[in-house]
Amino acid sequence: MIQDRNRGLAVITGASAGIGAVYADRLAAQGYPLLLVARRADRLKDLAAEVKGKYRASVTTLVADLELSEDLARLASRIGEEDVTMLVNNAGAGGLGPTAKASAEQLDRIISLNIAAVTRLSHVALARFRDRGNGTLVNIGSNMAHAHAASGAVYTGSKAYVLNFTRSLQAEYADSAIRIQLVMPGPIHSEFFSSQGMSEAVFPPDAYLTAEQLVDAALAGLAAGEVVTIPSMVEIEPWTTLEAARVAFMEATLSGQVGRRYRRPGLD
Repeated sequence: MIQDRNRGLAVITGASAGIGAVYADRLAAQGYPLLLVARRADRLKDLAAEVKGKYRASVTTLVADLELSEDLARLASRIGEEDVTMLVNNAGAGGLGPTAKASAEQLDRIISLNIAAVTRLSHVALARFRDRGNGTLVNIGSNMAHAHAASGAVYTGSKAYVLNFTRSLQAEYADSAIRIQLVMPGPIHSEFFSSQGMSEAVFPPDAYLTAEQLVDAALAGLAAGEVVTIPSMVEIEPWTTLEAARVAFMEATLSGQVGRRYRRPGLD
């Protein structure tokens, strides 16, 4: 595959394994030159060599821990200076478990990576896209954004932020040539659980997709013009029902009245 340099550069964070590594493979196959970003230099080196060999791709790497402000600033600077046409915000931290057993540093790590880094990189990428007149932002969220869980207060909260942040950006850029996609994975066979010392048995075996299935579905959704892609949802009706309920909920909160359930008897 000869690189199509008219596409501009595709930047993928969390690229050393799992979803990020599959995005690297698929986007290289589409002709994108790549900037792969991750903490693990050895894995980045191996992935870059594999993609170059397979597709004759132009691949550069940046070893960076996006929890660190200086590393995040280095990547933001690269995005602002280069001809970036696509950003896949895939890097993220898990951290499932009760908050009572988590350290403040562990909670800060989730917030830094899942919220602060996504916000900063989206902001600089969108500025770059405005300059070039087009571009594609892909933010990887989670279906857990819709599920409050005793073992995932900060993680699910952070993914709820990604959901609302990305959906709001979509509204902001709806009339532009800039594409913004929110990808909402369910359970994925990856290092997500093992990296936290957990078993995949937390979900039923048949609930899982592979990283390849997830990314291929996400790219198909992007090509079809979807703004929200939920690969493991077989039928779309639950999503459309949820969206309709959300709109109805917001309308109901604008009544200008206090709900009857809050009124003191005899004082209506």
